[in-house]
Amino acid sequence: MKTKTKNIIKAIGILFIGILLGSFIFGGSDTPKSEHNHKTEQAVKTIWTCSMHPQIRMDRPGKCPLCGMDLIPLESYNSSLDANSFQMTTDAMKLANIQTMIVGSKQANKELRLNGKIQIDERELYTQSSHIPGRIETLKINFTGEKVRRGQKLAMLYSPELVTAQEELLQAYSIKETQPELFEAAKQKLLNWKIGKNTIDNIISTGKSIQQFPINADVSGIITAKKVELGDYVDRGMPIYEIADLSALWVLFDVYESDLPWVSVGDEVSYTVQSLPGETFKGTITFIDPLINPQTRVATARVEVKNSDDKLKPEMFVSGVIKNNTSKSASKDIIIPKSAVMWTGERSIVYIKSNLDNKVNFTLRNVILGPSLGDTYVIKEGIEDGDEIVVKGTFTVDAASQLAGKPSMMNVFVPKVNDDDIKNLDRISVSSIFQEQLNDVFKAYLKIKDALVKDDFEGAKQSAKKLAERLKQVNMELLKEKNAHMNWMSSEEKIKTSVEQILNANNIGEARMSFRYLSLSLTNVIKIFGINQTIYSQFCPMANDNKGAYWLSLDKEIYNPYFGDAMIKCGSTKQIIE
Repeated sequence: MKTKTKNIIKAIGILFIGILLGSFIFGGSDTPKSEHNHKTEQAVKTIWTCSMHPQIRMDRPGKCPLCGMDLIPLESYNSSLDANSFQMTTDAMKLANIQTMIVGSKQANKELRLNGKIQIDERELYTQSSHIPGRIETLKINFTGEKVRRGQKLAMLYSPELVTAQEELLQAYSIKETQPELFEAAKQKLLNWKIGKNTIDNIISTGKSIQQFPINADVSGIITAKKVELGDYVDRGMPIYEIADLSALWVLFDVYESDLPWVSVGDEVSYTVQSLPGETFKGTITFIDPLINPQTRVATARVEVKNSDDKLKPEMFVSGVIKNNTSKSASKDIIIPKSAVMWTGERSIVYIKSNLDNKVNFTLRNVILGPSLGDTYVIKEGIEDGDEIVVKGTFTVDAASQLAGKPSMMNVFVPKVNDDDIKNLDRISVSSIFQEQLNDVFKAYLKIKDALVKDDFEGAKQSAKKLAERLKQVNMELLKEKNAHMNWMSSEEKIKTSVEQILNANNIGEARMSFRYLSLSLTNVIKIFGINQTIYSQFCPMANDNKGAYWLSLDKEIYNPYFGDAMIKCGSTKQIIE
């Protein structure tokens, strides 16, 4: 009985252990944990990006919409492939107080502040002169600022010549019947002195000459200057008074030479007068002086105003504001704060922000500045709608980029090209279409070279603008091999940099220095890809401060772009590029 009981207990124990082992081995296959992992596995998706443009994010493989390269999975992407970008964590960005903004297009409006004075309308300024010679016997107007009316008596004048002329009139009148021509001549002499017909008739009827004649005002206005004193002898036509009509005045604003492009005839000006606080006046610019004052470097913009209530006085100081649209078309412009721009003296740069995983990516970008609008700039080229730029802490980002060995304000603007770099480069096979597009760039380059040969600075800048347009039309998607793609992207940036330097050059000397870099970069490109033409690489040993400089030409004949007419034949052909 005891043995049977033990066997039963042993069997129960073995069964329990078996059940326990089974739960460990097979249990949990239908637990929520397994279901959770399955859902997580379904939620994970592969993100595809571009090694050259990490801001691109796609949910399927394909081509980069910017450069045409094959997209790669984000997991295999290494941010170090983007050599021009600098990364910063979100926390570091907050600690550095770096602020950004998303760029958008809007109308470019410039507010220009001007100072000026109220002046007499020159067309309403009249010089009252004497019509007859004589001595001033009486002055009816003795001070400036007095109002006069047209026809009002200003002075009395004694004229011996006029007394003699009256005696001649009376004598001629006595023999009028026999010598009418003499009478008419004597009468006309008085009329020429502006003696009225009624006065002449009065002299004839009384038979006596008038000893003193009045000088009457020819116009109404304010006496602004008194030219004579009592007892002075005046000749015919000599000025006695200056009279100004102040019912219409000019407001003359000083426009500095740098502000002249933003002021046009027809612009509305809102202005205030210091002596009339609280009042605002409006007017329209009717005339801009075509001459600049050589001492003050300002021109004058004129606003014509009515002054029927005599509020405004000549010589009052005024302050005006012009608000105008600087856009030349109905399209809107990209406008960014000045704090976002760093100016190196040769180039203007900004930092573009993009998000990469849990970090922030900053990329330096060159921009071409348009007009200044106070605290902002119009951007001609380099930024598009939707770009996010750094607007505060730009120098902090640039310093961090420089410490990381990335392109920065201090080390990006000079193309990293040496004269020796053009000697040994392997040719890469590319499509004929790409070569044709590259040839269009080369043709624009030749136009720059020809302009520099002719010492034509403006022509060189115009041709550089055309080259920039041709450069944009080169299609990177035609480069299928990664080696070709990488070579082009590196060279394209150097060419673009040199072209921008020519466009921003202040004189032909600066343009020629940038042309040297352009020539070296383009020589590299042509040696690598070819353009199906025979090209001569030519060299001037005296250019670049006697260090020498290369240029490209289709002609064996030497035409030196670095010295122009001064030493047009200086140089020699160093290499023929087939």
